[in-house]
Order: sequence, then C-alpha cells, then structure tokens
Amino acid sequence: MSKILVTGGLGVVGRYLVCELEKNGHDVWVSDLAHNNMDKYFRCDISEYRQIEGIFKNNAFDYVYNLAAEFGRWNGEDYYENLWRSNAIGTKNIIRMQEQYKFRLVHFSSSEVYGDYDEIMHEDVLEKYPIRQMNDYAISKWVNEQQIMNSSDMFNTETVRVRLFNTYGPGEYYSTYRSVICLFCYRALHRIPYTVYTDHLRTSTYITDCATTLANIVDNFRSGEVYNIASNELHDIKTVSDMILDYLGLSDSFVTYEKSEFQTTKIKRVDNSKSVRDLNHNPKVPLKEGIPLTLEWMRKVYRIK
Repeated sequence: MSKILVTGGLGVVGRYLVCELEKNGHDVWVSDLAHNNMDKYFRCDISEYRQIEGIFKNNAFDYVYNLAAEFGRWNGEDYYENLWRSNAIGTKNIIRMQEQYKFRLVHFSSSEVYGDYDEIMHEDVLEKYPIRQMNDYAISKWVNEQQIMNSSDMFNTETVRVRLFNTYGPGEYYSTYRSVICLFCYRALHRIPYTVYTDHLRTSTYITDCATTLANIVDNFRSGEVYNIASNELHDIKTVSDMILDYLGLSDSFVTYEKSEFQTTKIKRVDNSKSVRDLNHNPKVPLKEGIPLTLEWMRKVYRIK
C-alpha cells in the first residue's frame, strides 16, 4: 500500500481516480480549492507556496498525482491570470516539494500539447518536431512538461507525464468551458442551440476507462515516461452530436454546422500502444454506451424528464 496525494481530487477525473486508487488498497489523500469535510482532505491552492508547503511539511507521500489546473482553451483565454498561476506557478511549487521530499509524481498534461500536428500523435512527436501549441492552455501544459524534464535533469526527480484525450462522462457538470460531449449533451437536453464543426476528428475516452489506467501507474511506475491515454475510437464531431440527438429523439433543428473552429486542432489521431503495454490500458466503454450513460446522469442531476 502506498500513501498518495491527489491534487485537484474533487475534479471530474480526480474523483474517479481517488476511488480507483482506494479500490486498489492505497491510502489516498485529496487536496483541492473548495472547503470539504472529507477525513483525508487539505484545502489548498497549489499556486500558493505556503499552502502547498504546509501539506508536505506534515505529511510524507509516496506518490502525488497532480491534477490541479485550470482546464480548457477558452477558459485559458478568458481567465489567463488564473491559468498561468495555477498551471505554471502551481506546478513549479509541486516540483519544488518533489525536489525536497522525493515523492514520485504523476503529472497531468494534455493532448493539446500536440498542436495541429496532423499525423499520428506518438508520445515522442514533440522531441522530433517544432510543434506550435495553439492557445494558452496548451502552451501552459507544454511548459509544465518542460519544467518537469528540467527538474529531472537537475535533481533526479522521478515523474511520469500523462496526456489525456477528450475524457468525458458522468460527473462533468456543465459550463461553457467543458468538453464537447458535455456541451452537446447539456445543450441538447435543454434545447439550447450549439455548433458542430464537421472537419474535426477526435477520440473520446470514457471516464472510468481513463481512471482505471491512471490508477495502474503506481504499480507500473517508469520514471521519465510519457503516456497518451485515449480510446480506440476515432470519430468526427457530427457523429457525437447525431448519437446524442438520436438517443433523445430530437431533430437537429437547433444545431448549426460549420467546417472548423478557429485555432483548434482539426484531427487527433493518437497512438496509445505505450499505455496499453505498460499500464494495461484497456478502453471498454464505446461512445454508443458512454453517451447514454452521460445523458442519463445529466437528466438526474439537472432534473430533466
């Protein structure tokens, strides 16, 4: 059994990850921004050094999963001050703690670091090609990875980086900054107009498939590795919209179709063979099952008949 801290543990992925780690027998602690009455909980903004330092002065952890971050490209444009404090300064604070206390770190990056790379997204692409990230969120995630690599070179810190691809599912509450499946599901349920960009291809990973693989890292930790965590389904955005509308028995009368969204990756073809090999990654929930599960969860939490 390992003692593990999950920063951002109240978030969409964090909640499922905590459950998986506990199911695997680990002693799991959580930190996040909100007040909470959980027994093993620290209220902490990782961008505030004093707050994060207070946790590590009084607790010894074997592993830290760092999920704490501002999420999403448009959120990063509208609230860039928050983004850079949390994602860059916050990650640096975690790294400083790692250099001192020697825990193993699992850091959450993003598929957005691949920019508009139009070939298969292998993990070593950024080592071979000069990729331009397309928004502040993506830039901040690549900055994080470079911060981590520099610390490893200078202080021999041990870190695994993971790049998540369009994780979705129950537990993702709606805001205008959330994933495309969350946006479409919520807006279709409420008959709110939305736009579908027909030239974009994605792979969408159901939340439990993602969390199971992430929890496996503890028992298969390989310092310095980076992993794509993705499903095996490549789909266009219209397919997702059509599946939602079909399930709800709706027409597309409130849907607008455009070819592509400005400054957004058009195609994400991903290779996840490393995570299959090293982490026993095994996506089990296809879109045809995950979308109805997400819609039914939303019906319940938003009290929609």
